[in-house]
Amino acid sequence: MDLVTQRGLSPYSPPYAWRLVATALSFALFGVGGVLLRVLVFPLLGLLPGDALRRRTRARAVVSRTFRLFVEFMFRTGVLTYEVEGAERLGRPGQMVIANHPSLIDVVVLIAFIRDANCVVKQSLWENPCMRGPIRAAQYISNSGSMDMLDEAAGALQNGETLIIFPEGTRTVPGSSPEFHRGAAAIAVRGASVVTPVVISVTPTTLTKAEPWYSIPSRRFHFRLRVGEDIDPRQFTEQAPLPIASRKLNDHLHQHFMKELASDERSAT
Repeated sequence: MDLVTQRGLSPYSPPYAWRLVATALSFALFGVGGVLLRVLVFPLLGLLPGDALRRRTRARAVVSRTFRLFVEFMFRTGVLTYEVEGAERLGRPGQMVIANHPSLIDVVVLIAFIRDANCVVKQSLWENPCMRGPIRAAQYISNSGSMDMLDEAAGALQNGETLIIFPEGTRTVPGSSPEFHRGAAAIAVRGASVVTPVVISVTPTTLTKAEPWYSIPSRRFHFRLRVGEDIDPRQFTEQAPLPIASRKLNDHLHQHFMKELASDERSAT
């Protein structure tokens, strides 16, 4: 039975003005924290004994713990409540974690609950002054869209890493269905030992692709993350060549997410 982590599932919502200030503080804290990690924490970690793998593991653990504290800060200041179901099944060797992408903080929450995870991140974040320190220290993979990126991601899975990827490539446009690119499925059939879908819902919607950070909802939002049943990529690769297998896996994942998101929407209404 999956464990469920819940924080603050009460009907109370702090006043709008307070939540706006708390949201601004959250973004400021995130930016300052990223800079401090780059200029202070990671250089100190680099002085500790250990090989490159040990340094990478330490860096990813620091990022995960920092993100967990950030989520807790947003909860305690009244910005959000959250619910995570099945987190204990994340973080296995060779596991590819595939999630939809409704909000800006999806990757933050996912990494917060996986201590040693790799992640495919937008190429532009590699030069972001607040994010480039954690991204480079943790040795995440740049989403360049090239074959080299696909090979690097598949290689990470083959080496026993847990890999997080968002097949949409960017946040879902509000009111529309998620559209999955085949790159994630192509990586999965080449390197994953298991594929685990994670369905994310945010109610009311906020921090979407079309909304600035200060456009907060009328009440604090609830972030829900549900870990789905594992998918064995061999059921696709054993029946067809890799290009066809990746297309079939992508279709299977898309149908799964459409069904689960529709169910979440019915539950919310």
